[in-house]
Amino acid sequence: MATGKREAAPPLWPVEARLAALLPDLLVFGKPRGAEPELATAQGVLLGVHVTGFTALMDRFSLTCKSEHDMDKLAHIFSYYISDIVEHVLCFGGDILNITGNVLLALWTVEKNQLSDIITLVAKCSLEIQEKFGIYHTREGQDLQLKIGLSAGRISQVIIGDEQRQHLLVIGRDVDGVQLAQRLAQANEIVLSWNCWKLCEQYMFEVEIMREDEAVKLRDMRIIDPFDFDEHFDKCLDYLPHYRTSADTLRTALELDPDSALEQTLRKHIMKNLLKKIDEGQPVEYVSEFRTVTIVLVSLEFHGAAWMLRLCHLIQEAALYISTAIEEGGGQLSRVFMFEKGCMFLCIFGLPGDKKPDECAHALESSFSIFSFCWENLAETKLVSISITNGPVFCGVVGAVARHEYTVIGPKVSLVARMITAYPGLVSCDEVTYLRSMLPAYNFKKLPEKMMKNISNPGKMYEYLGHRRCVMFGKRHLARERDKNQPLLDREKELEAFRMAQQGCLHQKKGQAILYEGGKGYGKSQLLAEINFLAQKEGHRVLPLELKEADSKQCFYAIQTLMAMFFEIDICPSYYRQECLHRQLRGMVEEPLHCLFNDLFFVKFPLSLEVSHMDDLARQKKVKACFIQVLQEAVRETPLIFLLDEAQYMDAASWEFLSTLLSSVPIIMVMTLTPTFTLCGWAQRFLQSSQATLVPISMLAATSLLRMACWELGVVSIPQELQIYLLHRCFGNPLYCEVLCQDLLSKDVLLFHDLQKEEEENSKWETLSASAMKSTMYSISSASSEEDQELYVCTVKDDVNLDTVLLPPLLKETAVNQLDQLSPEEQLLVKCAAVIGHSFHIDLLLHLLPGWDKNKLLQVLRALVDIHVLHWLGKSQELPAEPLLVPPSIKIIEQTKEKKRKPDTGSAPLRLHEEQPPPETEVLEFGLPLLREAARELWPKEQQIALHLECACFLQDLACRCGSCHGGDFVPFHRFAICSTKCSSGTSRFCSYKDTGSVLTQVITDKLQLPSPQDSFQFQTKPFSRQETFSSDHCRTEEEFLDRVNRMLAQTSPEKDMLAAKSCHCEEILKLVLSPLTQHCLVIGETTCAFYYLLEAAAASLDLADNYMAFFYLRKASSLLGQPSAFSFFRKHKVKICQFEEATFCSLRSEVCFNMGQITLAKKLARQALRLLKRSFPWTWFGVLFQTFLEKYCKKKLAVLQQRVHCLSLLWQLYNLETTTSNRRFAYLATLMQKNSAEEFSNEAQVISTYVDLSKYSQSMGDREKWLHSEKMAIQKSSVCWFSREELLATAQLMQALAYTKLCLGHLDFSISLGVQAYEICRHFKKPALENLVLSVLFRSAFLKKKFDLCVHVLESQWALISQGRDVLGLACFYSACLDLLLYGKGLLCRPFGECLRFIQHYEHSCVLTSQSNVMLGVHSSLAIWFAQDSQWDLFEHHLSKACQLVERTNASLFGSHGFVRFLECQVLMLHKMPQSVFTHIPPETCSQTLKYFKEFFSRCVTCPVYHQWVSELKASVMKCGKRESMPLTNMLRPFDTCLTKIWMKEEFLEDNNSYEGHLGIEGFDRVADVKENMDEGEIQECVC
Repeated sequence: MATGKREAAPPLWPVEARLAALLPDLLVFGKPRGAEPELATAQGVLLGVHVTGFTALMDRFSLTCKSEHDMDKLAHIFSYYISDIVEHVLCFGGDILNITGNVLLALWTVEKNQLSDIITLVAKCSLEIQEKFGIYHTREGQDLQLKIGLSAGRISQVIIGDEQRQHLLVIGRDVDGVQLAQRLAQANEIVLSWNCWKLCEQYMFEVEIMREDEAVKLRDMRIIDPFDFDEHFDKCLDYLPHYRTSADTLRTALELDPDSALEQTLRKHIMKNLLKKIDEGQPVEYVSEFRTVTIVLVSLEFHGAAWMLRLCHLIQEAALYISTAIEEGGGQLSRVFMFEKGCMFLCIFGLPGDKKPDECAHALESSFSIFSFCWENLAETKLVSISITNGPVFCGVVGAVARHEYTVIGPKVSLVARMITAYPGLVSCDEVTYLRSMLPAYNFKKLPEKMMKNISNPGKMYEYLGHRRCVMFGKRHLARERDKNQPLLDREKELEAFRMAQQGCLHQKKGQAILYEGGKGYGKSQLLAEINFLAQKEGHRVLPLELKEADSKQCFYAIQTLMAMFFEIDICPSYYRQECLHRQLRGMVEEPLHCLFNDLFFVKFPLSLEVSHMDDLARQKKVKACFIQVLQEAVRETPLIFLLDEAQYMDAASWEFLSTLLSSVPIIMVMTLTPTFTLCGWAQRFLQSSQATLVPISMLAATSLLRMACWELGVVSIPQELQIYLLHRCFGNPLYCEVLCQDLLSKDVLLFHDLQKEEEENSKWETLSASAMKSTMYSISSASSEEDQELYVCTVKDDVNLDTVLLPPLLKETAVNQLDQLSPEEQLLVKCAAVIGHSFHIDLLLHLLPGWDKNKLLQVLRALVDIHVLHWLGKSQELPAEPLLVPPSIKIIEQTKEKKRKPDTGSAPLRLHEEQPPPETEVLEFGLPLLREAARELWPKEQQIALHLECACFLQDLACRCGSCHGGDFVPFHRFAICSTKCSSGTSRFCSYKDTGSVLTQVITDKLQLPSPQDSFQFQTKPFSRQETFSSDHCRTEEEFLDRVNRMLAQTSPEKDMLAAKSCHCEEILKLVLSPLTQHCLVIGETTCAFYYLLEAAAASLDLADNYMAFFYLRKASSLLGQPSAFSFFRKHKVKICQFEEATFCSLRSEVCFNMGQITLAKKLARQALRLLKRSFPWTWFGVLFQTFLEKYCKKKLAVLQQRVHCLSLLWQLYNLETTTSNRRFAYLATLMQKNSAEEFSNEAQVISTYVDLSKYSQSMGDREKWLHSEKMAIQKSSVCWFSREELLATAQLMQALAYTKLCLGHLDFSISLGVQAYEICRHFKKPALENLVLSVLFRSAFLKKKFDLCVHVLESQWALISQGRDVLGLACFYSACLDLLLYGKGLLCRPFGECLRFIQHYEHSCVLTSQSNVMLGVHSSLAIWFAQDSQWDLFEHHLSKACQLVERTNASLFGSHGFVRFLECQVLMLHKMPQSVFTHIPPETCSQTLKYFKEFFSRCVTCPVYHQWVSELKASVMKCGKRESMPLTNMLRPFDTCLTKIWMKEEFLEDNNSYEGHLGIEGFDRVADVKENMDEGEIQECVC
């Protein structure tokens, strides 16, 4: 006997087989039908399987709020359950006629003398079905059970429909019998109809008589020897000619030879949208979707006297009309099925490819038309009932591979069937349909609530009464009222057009029309509200009106309503309307003509003789003339403005009158239009007239959209992931932004934090979201200018993934409407691209499209690009999201402006090479709002997972550094360190996709190779002798080092410029590979892989100086691990990770905390990482052990050593922030351990970086000997570099350190040359953090050299860099430099002082800045000096007191020394002003106390002698003050112009102000060989008190 083993779908099926799988054998092997319905009769056995509990299960799902998720589970349960039953029936030779709702109907067609044997076969099939599938336990607690009915006898079949669409019906007494048997059966029972019982071999069955002459219940079969059922089964096969002949398939119909005639016949039984997908070759798995549809169920009950053939003709007539009416409204007749008393027609609006706006309204109007037709034209009709529902359903394929059907499943499907029974004889609809139809309320009547079986809360019900005209005027209002707290954004051009129309109307004495045209949600109504406010403010009389779609069908409706508003009769009671109109017309329109307005305004003036002699046309002309006369009189007193919202709904007669009106009366018409609607001829002529001005409304700029989001949420800043969420979904549409923000608020996924509350350090990683948000740049909106107003920022809750937040239903419907306007192949492409992400590569997209080649893909892509659904990433017309802090234009001296105008110079920031235009790209982005999110939500969950798995397996090969960086992991040697880690939970789907043991140990290791010298830049393939030449002559001086670098770069590149050959693309890899890859892994449930790539993404973000996104990825990784335990021995992660990954996780979090100013937590995490790396950080001085490892380390140990070095580097920087003795001890210990670990590493680049760190540390501690020694060691190590990317970056780091050193020593020209060279390397390799550091040093050197033009250009470049990374610390350094220019730059204005001050006020309590005492000391001291210039001594005291608290916490670094100098200036100033008693809060300072600060400066800042002469001059002024000598205030505030000028004049450094404008290449600077500094280290006089 055949068994029901699950059948797999073949990869490619011919079209005939795909059609046959959707249809029964009765059609596939049947005879062609004629033009009229023909009854065909045959003997057969019917099996009906009813799945009980399914409606109750749907009701449980409908009570939850996660409709799409629940529909997915519901469809998954039903599809798998019913597929097992279908395959079992097919194994027994049954022909599945249909699967309707939760009922399956199967037929065995045989001769009459074979019925008894087949009944036995079907009974055995039924018993096995009950035994195997009789009860199905769901997790929701609702069991699914089966009720089975059997019937046998004469079965009639008829095909109804036309040549385009046909339906198969089986009818007859025995069809009614199987339905009766199903109703009589209880759960897990099998009931035979009475006729079936009479025809079977009764001795073989154990039965129970239920009702005489109705049905019997089958209990079991008696197996009597020698009866053998297998033999009986083989015997029955002879009766079934179409039973399968091979074991490869369950149906012979799937193996038929191609037959065009048969194909054309079968196509008539398939819905059009499904046929398009089949013709396109889409796999059956790609057909199913979740979407919102409108369901119409038409029930016709006929009189019992109608004979069968006449009944078929009635059904045929009804089907033809219903199909026509439904298709006109955008729907399809999905199914026709018989029941005991009549026939039902299931119609669906909104199936894939059919979605249209106003779907519910079309369904209601079509239903009422059908209702009227059936009552009036079908004489034998006893009752017509129609019910309509709207809601989310599963639209797709259910059943087995060999036999399945396209159907809809969902709670609304059950509800529409229950409504037919509850409200017979009516056109009824649910509340959702009523609300979404947007039809007038007077077209409906509320129905009484009724109980419905298995539906706990059906909701309110309404009867649709058809379209009726109500005697009333339109209401005077606009769709939107003006919000005074939310100003209009980016609409200056549109408002200017309105003002121009006002002026034109005033001067020309003719009417003007302004028509604003824009898409839905572009802010047209808000613009009208603003114009309404402005016009009324200026004393104009404004009459606003919003039109609806139904208004376009009423002649002269718009003008009628506007004039009713003008006469003020629209708001008065109906009984007072005539008197009010009479009073308005008196004196302007003759009394006998008042009756002209009777029909127009629903009044009853007596009919005059004059009017009675007019025909209709004359009356219309007279009415229009009276309107013009009245309006002409009115505008002489008060200007008049008409506002019409949604003017595309204006009727043709009103458009015609407008042209005449505007040419005669000087009024202003302001209207809005939606461009998707086709206007009538009069409207198009009006638009082309001279009075009309069409003004297109564009989308909002990214910055304006984000500012709007801040207003909607009541905050001054939103996190970066929320910005991406809104920008990718809104595309500048303000309505979408508003709805999405309100949706997020309703879903409670955001947290709000007081910005002005002083920030404290957190001790837990899990509570850092607010700190991370405050550590990034944010905007302060103009609405927040009040001093006492509370300021908030928001963050996304830790357990919320914005990528998985579903769209609000309103927006999803809008996007699905757009999607369904595309062709089937375009829809499939968009749906597959939506799974990949907002940006996607065409190779990955081709990987997801079965059967497509690249030519077809490119052809469809070009079509989608042409209609702006997609756009090439490199050719996007959409501006990127700009930072919320938009800088004003930088003002510079007049000479600089003139030079910028020259053609050979550019105003771009500091650049050493002209960037080439972007190459032709193969990456695309979505170009329409919401389309990607809506398309992604259409996929069933199971298919989504399969597609995400395909994407993950494709992208994992690309998840490494870019080719310019020679591959490798962002976490150094990451893949090698985890090779020994095996997933304990068994083979995962992700890993098994490529048939490997582990995705991390096999796939990644195979694809990502460790960077080696052979994989470096092109010049490494040159002979090795050249490298030996350089290494044999070690660099001994800085000049030789710089010259050697220049020669190396020039000689090693074929183009004589190595840096121009390649550019780093790691940022694109993070965006297009790593970030999507983490999401793909999370969706498919591969948490271990997701954790791996989250660490990689975090490391890449830190590498690109994007600290917030690094925090974002690490927070996701934290959620994968679960909540930490208070006791380490109880800690158990939800994801199995190796010790190295746990250490890396701690190390990355430590770096993020350091950048956020969370110093204590950063130290804790860094120590924890070292402990996991078997390198515990000692707590005492005596714990330092110097070890030397001579063995050759394996790759795993290389990864461990790399992490050790990184953690130790973090630790000394953390401890170096505080100047206490203990912190200095730990910092020194960390540097020693870092040096030892780096030497163990045997990596020259790492050793160079380590010595540079040692140099920085020693300089900040004032240890001059170790400072210079470490620097020289780094230079010597650089001589043996291969100049790979890593080593070249280490060289740039060394050059920056040398520039820093020369600046501290006072060798300014040399420092500038080194800084420019380092900047070029950093810019090429996109290292923002190092680049920003280089620019800071370069600015300070240029500033002290009085090269102010160069200072301005450096700051421009620095701003471009900071604004990309949103770095608060970098911004503080930037504004500190701006304050220097304001104070000492001869009036040079780089940023307004107010902007600098606002930044400090908003950020001074941030942990980022409170931990940076060196920077903040200079900032507060500079602010104090500024306020002293304006004699604002209270503010001077305020900032000086803050500086006093910081001075003890600074060190000898450049920023620390600079801040100390500014502080000393303040002290000197205070000392000189003390006798004038201008200070009220600061205790009086004596000269000796001030001199103590000078002594401390010279003892601490030994390693920064560039400031010593300056400070010596300040000290001299203090000593003069002590001797009661006077000193002018000007000199006190301008030591730069007094002290340093003297120094430069004495040493002949004073030069003309050389401009470093325009293209600042290396050639613009003097070569190192020509730089001869007059100042030598030994000649610097250290004035120590």
